[in-house]
Amino acid sequence: MTAQQFDFSDHSHRRYNPLTDSWILVSPHRAKRPWLGQQEAACKPTSPVYDPKCYLCPGNERATGGQNPKYESTYVFPNDYAAVKIDQPVLPQDDSGKDTLRNRLFKVQSVRGNCFVICFSPKHNLTIPQMKHSDLVHVIDAWQNLYNDLAREARENLKPFKYVQIFENKGTAMGCSNLHPHGQAWCLEAIPSEVSQELKSFGKYKYEHNADLLADYVKLELEEKSRLVLENESFIVVVPYWAVWPFEVMVVSKKKIPSIGQFDQTLKDNLALILKQLTIKYDNLFETSFPYSMGIHQAPLNAKGDELNNSWFHMHFYPPLLRSATVRKFLVGFELLGEPQRDLTPEQAADKLRNLDGKVHYLEKI
Repeated sequence: MTAQQFDFSDHSHRRYNPLTDSWILVSPHRAKRPWLGQQEAACKPTSPVYDPKCYLCPGNERATGGQNPKYESTYVFPNDYAAVKIDQPVLPQDDSGKDTLRNRLFKVQSVRGNCFVICFSPKHNLTIPQMKHSDLVHVIDAWQNLYNDLAREARENLKPFKYVQIFENKGTAMGCSNLHPHGQAWCLEAIPSEVSQELKSFGKYKYEHNADLLADYVKLELEEKSRLVLENESFIVVVPYWAVWPFEVMVVSKKKIPSIGQFDQTLKDNLALILKQLTIKYDNLFETSFPYSMGIHQAPLNAKGDELNNSWFHMHFYPPLLRSATVRKFLVGFELLGEPQRDLTPEQAADKLRNLDGKVHYLEKI
């Protein structure tokens, strides 16, 4: 057998994700195989500026009978179909302390909270890459105001809130049931599992290395640049070394900022700028309205001690498109039963995104 030099762009390998203490299998040679699987219909922007049937458009009646005001900017309201609620019966607990099979294996916690809808714009047919910079700043203002308002309610013992997960599902491929530009915020009296695991990993890294994990990660990515997609004064956008989804990215603050609650105007301006550039690149990649799930990870509400010291503002983007506007990545087989796997390397994905226009949206070229 002829000796070969290992090639990360051609030979299979595993990569470690220090945020979740997990591994991912990378199989770059599989990207060369012909595609005979399912292809989705390409998303074509055909929505009107105003849809009289949309329950998120200004002035329209919502699904439960309430009515939206004729809002002219970002609009936030409690979700009519909240996944968690404040008012619910108390869950009975077994206080016996007995070591029974049920107590070992059937653990349960009551959880209260609230959910909010965040309409990004009154215009039904816009998405983030098509919005003006000033309008995106209004969205970030809404995120910040909601975070700070929920923290105040918890601090004053008005609500039992502990963490707010702010996110957006864009496109029907990601389960979005209404195409009006909007995101959500789910607020719970517990820290969700993904965030909790990250905080544990950040704490472990700091204990072992006397440094912040994301500070070291930002430094390394800026040195190597092979996974860097965008950069400005305040943030970087990278395809993570351990990315699972084909064109997954992280938006990470360059300096340690625990949460959006501490953002000043410069940070908000720079976050709006880089989010617009990134999402334009996404749309330009396959000339389609690029679907994704996006969310903010940050400090728990009113965090103190290790929770505060270990928190670092960052955002995850998980988009499913693989080879074109019509070919999706699915997690199946080995990826569900063994560990996540990808074909395109993070470096190859970053190179594709980096070389795309981040200022001119593909629709402007038509």
